[in-house]
Amino acid sequence: MKPIFCTLALIALTACGDHLGKPPDFSPEVNSREHNAMMSPGLPQNTRSRSVVPGASLWTASRASLLGDRRALQRGDILTVVIEIDESAEISNSTSRSRSGSESLGISEFFGIPQRINNDLSGDATLDDAVSLDSSSSSNGDGSVSRNEKLTLRIAATVVDVLPNGVLSISGNQEVRVNFELRELLVSGFVRPADISRQNEITYDKIASARVSYGGRGQITDVQQPRIGQQIADRILPF
Repeated sequence: MKPIFCTLALIALTACGDHLGKPPDFSPEVNSREHNAMMSPGLPQNTRSRSVVPGASLWTASRASLLGDRRALQRGDILTVVIEIDESAEISNSTSRSRSGSESLGISEFFGIPQRINNDLSGDATLDDAVSLDSSSSSNGDGSVSRNEKLTLRIAATVVDVLPNGVLSISGNQEVRVNFELRELLVSGFVRPADISRQNEITYDKIASARVSYGGRGQITDVQQPRIGQQIADRILPF
């Protein structure tokens, strides 16, 4: 009896998640994709020496100059991703189909056999229409889909890789914890350096293979999810 009680207690603790009695933990920052991209320096830029004293002019080609290009261009740089989704879609379909048909077959003169049989039949039975078939079918269908999505977010993403064709691979992670609930915002994808604005921002519609995730974990999320036993029953029961 004691092993069974211990097993049930272990299952109960597992169902409560890893934040029983405490708020959920943040994801580790060390060894993340963003951290590794910032820790590994990019290739050194080979600039020609023109006997110019560094920092003595406002018109140098440096990114730190007054008119320098501060957009994200290399591994480890940071840019802002602007997510403004306000979409709605409505689809309605309607189909209608009907069909009817009839067939009849009679053998009124066949060596006089139908007449002899009709004399022996009782009532109004006759072989004038030996075979008669009637059929009809109808089908109606209606379907509609309505969807409305609205999301407005801003998140800082890091360039984690520069592809051979110059396209930048970005990844961003943002976490906000309020009491015992942790909200997560994840974004990743591929962007062209030319699509990054002078403000070092890019909109989500210019991100190829964009992956945007907005969710959370914590006590409220656990209550909204079906219990483990119910999920197992939904998979096992065939009805």
